[in-house]
Amino acid sequence: DPELRIMAIGTRSGAVKIYGAPGVEFTGLHRDAATVTQMHFLPGQGRLLTLLDDSSLHLWEIVHHNGCAHLEEALSFQLPSRPGFDGASLTRITVVLLMAAGNTAALGTEGGSIYFLDVTTLALLERQTLSPDEVLRSVPDDYRCGKALGPVESLQGHLRDPTKILIGFSRGLLVIWNQAAQCVDHVFLGNQQLESLCWGRNSGTIISSHSDGSYAIWPVDTGGSPTLQPSVATIPYGPFPCKAINKILWRNCESGGHFIIFSGGMPRASYGDRHCVSVLRAETLVTLDFTSRIIDFFTVHKFDDPQALAVLLEEELVVLDLQTPGWPSVPAPYLAPLHSSAITCSAHVANVPAKLWARIVSAGEQQSPHWPITGGRNLAQEPSQRGLLLTGHEDGTVRFWDASGVALRPLYKLSTAGLFQTDCEHTDSLGQAAEDDWPPFRKVGCFDPYSDDPRLGVQKVALCKYTAQMVVAGTAGQVLVLELSDVPTEQAVSVASIDLLQDREGFTWKGHERLNPRTGPLPWPAGFQPRVLVQCLPPAAVTAVTLHAEWSLVAFGTSHGFGLFDYQRKSPVCTLHPNDSLAMEGPLSRVKSLKKSLRQSFRRIRKSRVSGKKRVWSGLEMWRMGDDQCQMTPVQRRIEPRSADDSLSGVVRCLYFADTFLRDAAHHGPTMWAGTNSGSVFAYALEVPAAVAGGEKRPERAVEAVLGKEVQLMHRAPVVAIAVLDGRGRPLPEPYEASRDLAQAPDMQGGHAVLIASEEQFKVFTLPKVSAKTKFKLTAHEGCRVRKVALATFASVACEDYAETCLACLTNLGDVHVFSVPGLRPQVQYSCIRKEDISGIASCVFTRHGQGFYLISPSEFERFSLSARNITEPLCSLDISWPRDATRARYVGRQPLAGWVKMRPRSHATGSGLRRKLGEWTGPYRKSRVCFMYSASSS
Repeated sequence: DPELRIMAIGTRSGAVKIYGAPGVEFTGLHRDAATVTQMHFLPGQGRLLTLLDDSSLHLWEIVHHNGCAHLEEALSFQLPSRPGFDGASLTRITVVLLMAAGNTAALGTEGGSIYFLDVTTLALLERQTLSPDEVLRSVPDDYRCGKALGPVESLQGHLRDPTKILIGFSRGLLVIWNQAAQCVDHVFLGNQQLESLCWGRNSGTIISSHSDGSYAIWPVDTGGSPTLQPSVATIPYGPFPCKAINKILWRNCESGGHFIIFSGGMPRASYGDRHCVSVLRAETLVTLDFTSRIIDFFTVHKFDDPQALAVLLEEELVVLDLQTPGWPSVPAPYLAPLHSSAITCSAHVANVPAKLWARIVSAGEQQSPHWPITGGRNLAQEPSQRGLLLTGHEDGTVRFWDASGVALRPLYKLSTAGLFQTDCEHTDSLGQAAEDDWPPFRKVGCFDPYSDDPRLGVQKVALCKYTAQMVVAGTAGQVLVLELSDVPTEQAVSVASIDLLQDREGFTWKGHERLNPRTGPLPWPAGFQPRVLVQCLPPAAVTAVTLHAEWSLVAFGTSHGFGLFDYQRKSPVCTLHPNDSLAMEGPLSRVKSLKKSLRQSFRRIRKSRVSGKKRVWSGLEMWRMGDDQCQMTPVQRRIEPRSADDSLSGVVRCLYFADTFLRDAAHHGPTMWAGTNSGSVFAYALEVPAAVAGGEKRPERAVEAVLGKEVQLMHRAPVVAIAVLDGRGRPLPEPYEASRDLAQAPDMQGGHAVLIASEEQFKVFTLPKVSAKTKFKLTAHEGCRVRKVALATFASVACEDYAETCLACLTNLGDVHVFSVPGLRPQVQYSCIRKEDISGIASCVFTRHGQGFYLISPSEFERFSLSARNITEPLCSLDISWPRDATRARYVGRQPLAGWVKMRPRSHATGSGLRRKLGEWTGPYRKSRVCFMYSASSS
């Protein structure tokens, strides 16, 4: 919309998304999941007319409630089909034109007829239909006797006379129809199949594009006689056969001259598979070469001068600055292609310190022209804390996104590929040579579905926000420790190898080879720069990683075991293979005296619960819940034990560092915990030299690790998360949080406990005895499995200072559960993701404040909130000149789009702030529908 300076995007799934300035966002969804094929703004009115592939029309409007704007569907319309066998296909709408007056629309159809519609009521105007027979009366007999005119391909309003319409038929015939006089003013006899039309300068010329890769310029004959031939017919990429020019635009410049912009037209044999938009001004021709299919494009004007070119592709949105020499790309503040390389992992970092935030922004800062789409006002308050979303990609990059507000804003990109010798580097020179050929191709956009080497894929990332150190682990067993630097450097990277199998006899690795690192000093730009590369052997994909910057330790696991590495001394500490039956009897046998096998403990615990004490405890628990929540305990299903011979039993699923009590109840110290796919948990007691007073680094003494405990869950369900709770039942703070007074110090006086979450149940064990305290078996449905788990803080809406820590989990059925900690009492359960959406469930990541992200398509994250206090939603307004109140009464049968309504919050309960979807209770779970990138199926 040139007046409101907003743009709309329609998707294949029937979604309508409107964007303006950053933070200005509206989303609507058609009731039927049909593809949006066309959209037309009523300029300045905040109304939008959409056409779906089922030939239905829908009128949307932006309305204001309580100062904020929302998108609602007002009316819908279906063109009635004519009687007959093929009546439905003949009345299928092919093109829509909003007349200059703004209250009438012309509808071109498959059968060649044009209908006129009252936009305010979406009702047909009687006795104004233009049939192809009326048009044929104005053409010569020899042209009339040929084939039929075909569907209406294009409708264009006259730039100077609002009563005239330029009509283009598929056969190639162009006519200017005078709606007031009900007659044809001009006829242009074309014989090439028509693709698109546009007006030239001041309606003095018409530009048409055709299926043979040509465009023609027709002078408008004011005398009224038909023009048999265009004055200029050009095949830009001829003379060999070319593909069709699908759309063409002519844009005049105030300084003189004009732009001709068109898509397609490439030589069919040589470049028929290229997705190109060509920009021609005077003698300058640039062929923009994209990596995905072109959906549509338009120009943004400033005082009738083309300011920018926006190109919507199937996989991204690209905007070019036409005012700057060279026509550079403009980095988008939203709709950035998350999946420029396929997303392989993601992580969220909450409460990022201001200093680190500024350094990351500085490292990724790009000098760019101003974003041209600036409509509306963002009413949302400045976020109280900064949140980072990290995404790892198949090409070895990690991208940092500002997830503090509604839109994901790209901040910085880290690439790890430069450290390694990849397989496809020799193709770079060949690709560069091809760029110099004709046509003058210019690669545009950042969507690149191909990876130089799949071994570069990032599997796990971890970031310490207080020391600006991070770990990036990949598909070929590479573990990189990086540190943020504000200046470019040139340095060598230390390389260390850790054999997780310890040269086990009889084992042969049949997977991919390890990546070969480059040797010698390497240049690194400002940003995160690698310090140490740890290579796991065999080079299997890393399945878990964790970082403790205060101890300078990094732990990592693969399907063959896990290792601990001291990156300050650049030396390994220990390794263990979980499937090794001699793990507790070989070199580590000296630690067996610390604790007997937990299998015997589990048997004793089960026997003790056979007595009547269990029934008394259950009744007491129900009494404590209160009369309003008193209900029968759900029947817990029987969990079948898994086989110990599973080939995936050695996969390390989670790793965790904690300062807690492992040896005895009097002395606490550093520990490392590892959980495997077979339900085993290994706990190591670490001897970490204490840091010098006032210093950040500890002495250069070796770290020692002693295996202290081994827990084997009886049902051998994979362990997905481990967390140690302090004496108050709260999770331990992150490294440096307590020592720098950034968080409340943990309670080291009361007894600690460890929470172990498996795919089938949650258990709390006391420390250091490791005796079972509380457990909960998942009872949702048969076959239910835990997929993601996180400890989240839920703040009360009613009381500013009250908060609870709860356990949030996502199951393979797409349900979200919230449990109290450490009691493990179920609080709420809601449907979040469709159970068929396996990739969405696998990509889900929880935040520390009760929100979450998951991929609803390969290119789009959706944010949801479990918290009534922490909600991220678009709050914006739009200045609309249309007198809505006068017209609203004429709308009949309107039904507003289902939205979310905030209900009165309860007191300090975790599930406070109930919300409901219109007509359907849903509880505190709130699916915000904040989308950061349009779906890959955009239309």
